[in-house]
Amino acid sequence: MRKTFEIGGLIAAVVLMGFGIGALVMSINGRNTVSHEISLQQITGTPDMTPAAIKGEAAKAGLTNVDLPTCTVANQPVDSGSRARCFAQYMRIHTLEATGGLTYSQMPRFATADGKGTNDATAALTKNGQPVDNPVRDLWVTETALTTALDTSYLAQQIALFGIVVGVALLLSGIGFGVLALGGALRSREAMVHLPGKAVKAIPVD
Repeated sequence: MRKTFEIGGLIAAVVLMGFGIGALVMSINGRNTVSHEISLQQITGTPDMTPAAIKGEAAKAGLTNVDLPTCTVANQPVDSGSRARCFAQYMRIHTLEATGGLTYSQMPRFATADGKGTNDATAALTKNGQPVDNPVRDLWVTETALTTALDTSYLAQQIALFGIVVGVALLLSGIGFGVLALGGALRSREAMVHLPGKAVKAIPVD
């Protein structure tokens, strides 16, 4: 029975270390892939992408009750998940500045001659007999698509980082199991060997 436990412990150690190494390799590859794909987009932060600069711009545009970014990516290449998320936060502020602080759902659907827009199709500008969509509202479609991609990159890198942590934990657990299993095996071999009628001194095994 003791032998079975020793072998089982060693097998568990090997399995855990294997899973740990596998998780590390996949997570590191995933993290590197995300960074590489973001770098291919050749995105660079604009000079106003600092907390101080964007605060001034937001105030000038009359934005109120808006969560402003606290990160900085001005003139920096967007080549990581964290920078991608930061860039996305500034994109949202830029879009709000262009729409007067209104989100997609708050803006009129159709365009008007005075530029204010309307939800009344009969009062909207027409083209070929059809009401014209509000072009400023379309900014949010583009902004949402781009920021979603950037935020997904950030999420992917965070998941990869979690995988690295899990891989290290599994690897260390496997090493721990292996040490315990080998230690138990050595102690059992160095224990006193009892023969019928007499005790014999333990024989250490090299």
